[in-house]
Amino acid sequence: MAKKGASRWRLRFAALAILLALAGGAALWWHLRGWQPSRQQWPVQGVEVGAEDGTIDWTAMKTIGVDFAYVDASASVFARDANFTANLEGARAVGMQVGAVHEYDPCQPADKQAANFVTVVPRDSRLLPSAVSLDRLAENCPGKVTEAGVESELTTFLNQVETHTGKPVILKLSAKFQDRYRVASAVNRNLWLVRTRLEPDYAGRPWTLWTANGGLQTEAAEKPLRWLAVQR
Repeated sequence: MAKKGASRWRLRFAALAILLALAGGAALWWHLRGWQPSRQQWPVQGVEVGAEDGTIDWTAMKTIGVDFAYVDASASVFARDANFTANLEGARAVGMQVGAVHEYDPCQPADKQAANFVTVVPRDSRLLPSAVSLDRLAENCPGKVTEAGVESELTTFLNQVETHTGKPVILKLSAKFQDRYRVASAVNRNLWLVRTRLEPDYAGRPWTLWTANGGLQTEAAEKPLRWLAVQR
């Protein structure tokens, strides 16, 4: 009987622990829905948006404190964001500065990716420095791509894009891409790092842009926003 009683208590404690963990997770989720970095520490804040975010109310964006926007433009060699032009024009209409984002694919040739980007993004000195999203790894490429090959092709892509835009790009660098290819130390460009709620430090050097909350709920968009902060 004593063993059965002890077993029941262990089950109860286990159930309680699960309930507490679920409650803690729910509380964290609720907190992050509305969390933004301190304006005192990071006074300039913005968003990254694309077609996946649905229709954007840019007047509402301005009202909730968006200072600038990065707009998804292209990915790999063929993909183009269907809302790029609408988002670019919408942000500018309310007086925001805007930049374009390309999602880089290490499996595809640099020159073809650059051609895709320059077809979508106009040569316009008013644009913020373009951003290159580095998140996809080369492990699943049809042919073997070495680390040296990734760095070489990326350098080619950056040179071609910068020739088009007239400005150095900013590297939107994920933790997994940095861990695999150590781009932050190999490529001398400003960094855009990603880590919800906690200030990122995985690049080993200072960052310029930070995706501080990847799921901020607002009235300005149909879906949660990717919220950005600028390092002073």
